[in-house]
Amino acid sequence: MDIASGLEYLHCGCESTIIHGDLKPNNVLLDDEMTAHIGDFGLVKIIYTVSSDVAQGQSNSVAIWGITGYVAPEYGMEDMASTLGDVYNFGILLLEMFIGKKPADNMFKDHLNLHNFVKNALPDRVMEIVDPCILLEHNTRRWIKDCMVSILQIRVACSMESPRDRMEIGSVISELRKIKNTYMNEGLNQD
Repeated sequence: MDIASGLEYLHCGCESTIIHGDLKPNNVLLDDEMTAHIGDFGLVKIIYTVSSDVAQGQSNSVAIWGITGYVAPEYGMEDMASTLGDVYNFGILLLEMFIGKKPADNMFKDHLNLHNFVKNALPDRVMEIVDPCILLEHNTRRWIKDCMVSILQIRVACSMESPRDRMEIGSVISELRKIKNTYMNEGLNQD
């Protein structure tokens, strides 16, 4: 939620649209309360315009930025930065968090990547791919499986290859709030 809220602020809450362009685990900082903050704004692109198309649109041509596995596919073809590129980075970052595998892991070869690995496991095999540390903490209760399926479906929707197929960050936040409310209620009712 913290990272998604930070992206929404950058994309929609400022006078100009701000594209981070390099969202990855090393650029997420945790404070003393474990609240996530987006850091390292060295590759930021600011789009100056009042057009509503800019929120989903593109900036001027830029060099390809970021690290393999986190770079949105369209950056390699069009070299255009967009808010949907940040959404892609967000999806990959959170897939990595919940699965415990980096997008450049040796297991991802040929046509298999982190996105497809998770997509192929949803919904029936989700508990086979979730980071075991998450499962140990929650003793694999039924509600945690449902929660993981919901969360990973959002992450997959964020990391779609085509930018127009990705969720918008506002929708991501709305869905995450629903999951959080369900998760909190289920967890309290079963503990």
